Amino acid sequence: MQLAIDSTAQWEDLIKTVDKDQIPIDCVKKVFFKLRGGKQKTINLASLRKQGLELEEIETVITRTMMDMSNDIVNMDFIIDVDTVREYVQPMTNTLLGKL
Repeated sequence: MQLAIDSTAQWEDLIKTVDKDQIPIDCVKKVFFKLRGGKQKTINLASLRKQGLELEEIETVITRTMMDMSNDIVNMDFIIDVDTVREYVQPMTNTLLGKL
């Protein structure tokens, strides 16, 4: 028997239970920096991946942005790529629970 979590809503509910600092960067679509004065800076990681940037390069972009804007950042938030999470988790779930 396989655990079937098929709907996007179910995956989104599952993702909400995970601490943000535990999410692999390749499962993040966008990073939003909320800045002083109500401004916002967005880094679209999905676009960076499509442009061919490697994981280390993407991490460098995020780190550099955080350092450059450290005095102005009020909050940081992520948009998670639910499909990528599903691709990671479903095979592991099937393997672990497949023999039940």
